[in-house]
Amino acid sequence: MKVIFLAAGQGTRLRPYTDDRPKCMVELNGKPMLHYQLEVLNQLNVPKSDQAIVGGYLQDRLDAPGLKQFTNPRYDQTNMVGTLFCAQEWMKPGEDVLICYGDIVYEPRVMQAVLDCKAEVCLAADLNWKALWSLRMDNPLDDAETFKVDKVSGNVVELGKKPKSYDEIQAQYMGIIKVRGDKVTEFIDFYNNLDRDAVYDGKDFDNMYMTSFIQSLIDADWEVKPAYTQGGWVEVDSVDDLEFYQQQIDQRKFKEYLDV
Repeated sequence: MKVIFLAAGQGTRLRPYTDDRPKCMVELNGKPMLHYQLEVLNQLNVPKSDQAIVGGYLQDRLDAPGLKQFTNPRYDQTNMVGTLFCAQEWMKPGEDVLICYGDIVYEPRVMQAVLDCKAEVCLAADLNWKALWSLRMDNPLDDAETFKVDKVSGNVVELGKKPKSYDEIQAQYMGIIKVRGDKVTEFIDFYNNLDRDAVYDGKDFDNMYMTSFIQSLIDADWEVKPAYTQGGWVEVDSVDDLEFYQQQIDQRKFKEYLDV
């Protein structure tokens, strides 16, 4: 298996914490977010030699010992999909590809669910998402995205859209993706053959969301399945997130959501 961490963005919503470091190096409870992920993969016996990270903004401040480094030189003009495919040479036919956002922290059970999934594409998905979103904001529906699963096939049929009701959110996508090894060549070809002039959920090709890219796979009849979990993770998207989580940890109120 080949692992790719996405860590090129500027993390503007986390300023001033990101003034002098990449977003994945911002600390939660005294430890960079990336290091929590590295510890989980170590616990699950994923070799460092199979792990890579794509940097961009302040890449020289990345503390990722033992990881192969790639660079997105256009980090300030592109989004996560563009960052991912800066490392396409790391994707090896026949080997699973595990893709992880740099701004998440999770327990080993979350990653184990993804590793156990045998679908062409697997997405970590939190069934208990509303409890976490309710901690982070007054109206969870304002920030959540659709996640619809077909009852018969068990496949994800829609994600990343603006929901009109909670009925459209059967789980929440968590920023961890696994592509099965026998589909890796097709995965690369699919990206490289996308229309560069098209608009993807209101964004141009360079700035399409990862969820838009996955939706394109779904629309092309790829098998995309959820790897479900019940909590056990957080995403750190803003200063409010970071400071709230830290306050909860300090008050020993957070272990039911994330054991750190």
